[in-house]
Amino acid sequence: MNDRTRRRVVVTGLGVITPLGTGLDKTWPAICAGTSGIHRITRFDPADLPVQIAGEVRDFDPATYIEKKEIKKMDTFIHYAVGASQMAVEDAGLKIGPENADRVGVYIGAGIGGLPGIEHYHDVLKEKGPDRVSPFFIPMVIINLASGQVAIRIGARGPNSCAVTACATGNHCIGDAFRLIQWGEADAMVAGGTEAALTPLCVAGFAAARALSRRNDAPERASRPFDKDRDGFVLGEGAGVVVLEELESAKRRGARIYAEMVGYAMNADAYHITAPSENGEGAVRCMELAVKDAGVSKDEIGYINAHGTSTMADAIETKAIKQVFGERAYRIPVSSTKSMTGHLLGAAGGIEAVFSVLALHRGILPPTINLEQPDPECDLDYIPNKAREATVQVALSNSFGFGGVNACVLFKRYNA
Repeated sequence: MNDRTRRRVVVTGLGVITPLGTGLDKTWPAICAGTSGIHRITRFDPADLPVQIAGEVRDFDPATYIEKKEIKKMDTFIHYAVGASQMAVEDAGLKIGPENADRVGVYIGAGIGGLPGIEHYHDVLKEKGPDRVSPFFIPMVIINLASGQVAIRIGARGPNSCAVTACATGNHCIGDAFRLIQWGEADAMVAGGTEAALTPLCVAGFAAARALSRRNDAPERASRPFDKDRDGFVLGEGAGVVVLEELESAKRRGARIYAEMVGYAMNADAYHITAPSENGEGAVRCMELAVKDAGVSKDEIGYINAHGTSTMADAIETKAIKQVFGERAYRIPVSSTKSMTGHLLGAAGGIEAVFSVLALHRGILPPTINLEQPDPECDLDYIPNKAREATVQVALSNSFGFGGVNACVLFKRYNA
């Protein structure tokens, strides 16, 4: 499609559920204060596991958002999707009725989905037999029911889908929703990512892959992107959802506009099932494509919310950023909010899009905490340990996932 025919897209609503709290009023101040949401696991007894820490959501009550009789029909990742979506829609002041329902869609994905339900009903099947398996088992665990349940509750009858692309899921969902509005397929989209995979099996699986930090004695210091002593990521859970709208539609209803979404790109490394290409070439191409799609100069990029997982891949992302931005890379503030939330897998891109938008809107750049001894290969300005006040024009948010999938989104400060 010719660039001149693309419709402009803005962000009008935000909703988050994170290990730092439910809602923007809890999560954003904690992010700005450099607070860690990582603690010893309480969801189950982790004593037999080599990894006993995670970023748990501790203050979410599904009954606030879902009828009590419906709660047991959904796995936790769907609870989070419904909650964050309702927050975002209310924040946007978006009213959905017969006159616009066909033009409002939902695009929310997860990387893993209903693993708690799968584990639970596997045990039920083995211990009590097939007659005790719930008839709601399948729709409670399949990933597209996050979008489905949200659409049912808000009455959105437009495009409805989900991406399932590991840790790039949230960015893919937001980016694909952005395209649908640009191309005229919808006027508003509720988009993002959700995840609730904190189970013994999930922790054991990631631990077996040597992917997780084993800093069990110091959980708040375990997620330390770009630090020389990082030893793996910390599993987190939650949801991040944005309301995207076509600009003129948002202006007609007098919506508050947080930022404009201006760019999106996705591609693949085609290299390895879990590791990024060693020279970061896939990430380089994805960032280049996203900046080109946005139609902005690289000199306008004022903040990067890095994928920054607290693994050895941090050095590869650093190398990629330097290849894209050259010497200017050293003057662009970069941070990993995963240092505070842990890695929310399929929800990571959702909450990090929210943080990037708020960085633009409120003029505060989130820090990277636990950055005590920088890795010599990680030599950029990572906003160490303390948030920074700064007015920037464009923010780039990176998400890279297993399977070599890459997704980058760009937001621009909105000026009416």
